[in-house]
Amino acid sequence: MSVTPPFASFDPGDDNGGRRRPGRFSKVPLRLILPNLVTLLALCSGLTGIRMALEGRWEFAVGAVLLAAVLDALDGRVARLLKGTSKFGAELDSLADFVNFGVTPALMLYVWLLSEVKSLGWIAALAYAICAALRLARFNAALDDPDKPTWSVKFFTGAPAPAGALIVLMPIYLEFLGILPHWPELAPFVALYTVCIGLLMISRLPTYSGKKVGTRIRRDLVLPLFVLAVLLVALTVSYPYQMLALATLAYLASIPLALRSYQAHVRADASGQPLAENSPDEDEDDTLGDGPQVDPAPERKPD
Repeated sequence: MSVTPPFASFDPGDDNGGRRRPGRFSKVPLRLILPNLVTLLALCSGLTGIRMALEGRWEFAVGAVLLAAVLDALDGRVARLLKGTSKFGAELDSLADFVNFGVTPALMLYVWLLSEVKSLGWIAALAYAICAALRLARFNAALDDPDKPTWSVKFFTGAPAPAGALIVLMPIYLEFLGILPHWPELAPFVALYTVCIGLLMISRLPTYSGKKVGTRIRRDLVLPLFVLAVLLVALTVSYPYQMLALATLAYLASIPLALRSYQAHVRADASGQPLAENSPDEDEDDTLGDGPQVDPAPERKPD
């Protein structure tokens, strides 16, 4: 005859009287872990950029920010490809973006030249970092807006944080190209430029998101695109500052074009004849945008 123990077994920290809580030791699928690993690699790269700046190794510092931007563009794609989107991944991605594209560029510029004007340079660095944080907060809030038109996925509101980080480092590119001398007298102008790029991130100016580019590629263009991608990577590795400077200028020049296109869509909606759009089943990915690893809302990437 079995004897029932007078007390139920109890493990420290167990609130269910010895009964294992459902899912307490459940296994996490690898497809949920991999996107977060990519995000953590991006975070490591951004933090390494700070160390390289403090050591004066500017080539590696700029490269670390560029690598963080590339990994940020990949983590969302990996999450959607593996169907591994999660709320945890979304929060981790936002925090990593703030460090990589808000804190790191601000500290890099301060160590590089802004420290020459003491408090003024620090205020400019703070302003940029705060703008990056505000952009990310605005982006997260805008995800739940159900009233955005479907065409708005083609645009960001303001510059995305990764693009802002690469743009704000333009003075460093110009110095290494021999165009901008390292004069302390130029620090106030660099501080003003830093603040302006921060304001661009939180502005209401539409910028191209690139989410509709490359979602459907003709078969005869696949191989040429591979060659073009390899060529761009090779040029960036061989001539990093030239390519980054050209990309920055091209991005800034595209803003008036994006504004014109955005206004055309608004006028078309007002007239009741929307412009032709791509099919709704296309993958809406965050190419160079700051965003969580969640299924995107119709807009995506304001901050």
